[in-house]
Amino acid sequence: MKIAILGAGNLGLSIAKGLIFSNAYTSLYLTKRKTENITDYEEYSKVKVTSDNLEAVRNSDILIFSVQPTQLERILGEIKDELTDKHVLISTVTGFKIPRIENIVGEEHFIIRSMPNTAIAVGKSMTCLCSNEPGKKRISIAEAIFNRLGTSIIIDENKMQAATVICASGVAFWMRLIRATTQGAVQLGFDAKDAQELSMQTCLGAASLLIESGRHPEEEIDKVTTPRGCTIEGLNEMEHNGLSSSLIKGIQASFKKINNISER
Repeated sequence: MKIAILGAGNLGLSIAKGLIFSNAYTSLYLTKRKTENITDYEEYSKVKVTSDNLEAVRNSDILIFSVQPTQLERILGEIKDELTDKHVLISTVTGFKIPRIENIVGEEHFIIRSMPNTAIAVGKSMTCLCSNEPGKKRISIAEAIFNRLGTSIIIDENKMQAATVICASGVAFWMRLIRATTQGAVQLGFDAKDAQELSMQTCLGAASLLIESGRHPEEEIDKVTTPRGCTIEGLNEMEHNGLSSSLIKGIQASFKKINNISER
């Protein structure tokens, strides 16, 4: 696959790293206005760094847009005359809906929206995908790319805002929970390094249990709670102080914010 990532910022580079380490391309273009900080990527085989979006489009079949919402309209306008019937457009841009992309480049193009998260850099992203009608014929290409970089699911576009909160912002939410359990472990006597290792691996184990078993979280919770035990004591104290409620309210606040952004 001849791939171009237009906008090699934090997310764009995370995608690039995942593609590079999974060897998921035949050529890879990375574009950025100022390329000084990403020229070392050309040390990898068949990777080209450039500030010229048109060059990247002309030499690629799959275009992954990873820029700020305010930049995407300009870039689409810049490249639209270079688009052919071979191009697949994959946007990772928050709040920039498919009809808006179609209004710029035309409805006939294969247009796909994706919402990965930064865990894509280590092949563990949860990526949500949706497309316009022509894009349905090529969405398997996007699945193939993102399944090599984690897990992907196809959803309706009207759920993409919510998916952004749960999957993309969600990484930060889980990081904060890991940080909190790390701090708790330090207070109980572990040094910071061991405390973080305990927190990270326990989080990974909990998620892996659910993925492998397909069970509901409460089923696994029941296995480690005993009458009058320390686990239920801790869980109840957390709930009395609003753990679940705070998480849900935070998710709702993020969802409200992202909807405000998309309406601008």
